[in-house]
Parts: sequence; C-alpha cells; structure tokens
Amino acid sequence: QVQFMESGGKAVQPGGSLRISCLASGFPFRKYAMAWYRQTPGKAREFVAVLGGASTVYQDYADSVKGRFTISRDNAKNTVYLQMNNLNFEDTALYFCNQLPPLESWGQGTQVTVSS
Repeated sequence: QVQFMESGGKAVQPGGSLRISCLASGFPFRKYAMAWYRQTPGKAREFVAVLGGASTVYQDYADSVKGRFTISRDNAKNTVYLQMNNLNFEDTALYFCNQLPPLESWGQGTQVTVSS
C-alpha cells in the first residue's frame, strides 16, 4: 500500500526558512521521481518541485519558487525534503509529496503558514 507522510510544517515569519519532509512507503522509492505540491483553499493543487529517481539528477521548480526552494532526497530513508528559504505570504499552503506524475493516493499534507 502506497503511503506518503508529510511533516515539518509550521508558522514562520516572512523571510524565514523551513525544511519539510515526506516519508514514502509501498513502492521502490529510489526508482521514482518525487515531487512536492501545494494547495490553498479554493484552488487546485499545484506543482512546486521535482527530483528525478534512479541515477538521474534532474530537478525542476515552479517559477514562483525558483532560487528559493531546494528539493532533495535520501533514498536510504525513503524520504524527500523541501528546503524553503526567503518565504513569503504566497507560500502559505498545505504541502504534499507524491510521485511525478502523481499517484491517486495522497498523504495528509503538512501546513506551512507564513505570517508576521
């Protein structure tokens, strides 16, 4: 059974930094590209960042987070991370991880709130 468990979200001030994590299970983690997505109330879930699987070092980011966010993974721990720097109000969202393209199964997400 595929599962995603996101953690690490909290309230931070504008300009602050935060690293969130996602533990994945139920599939051969190292073989698959992993991505972060985010969603705010009333809006569709949107792509944030992706990191290739297997031996690839492919990365891509949404334009809104380029230069501020960095995705990484630890295949030994089945975990993908998102380091977020210089956070702004527009980054407030519920953050999810999944494969790219995403599977139908989603985790609960982790809430990141940027507030002064």
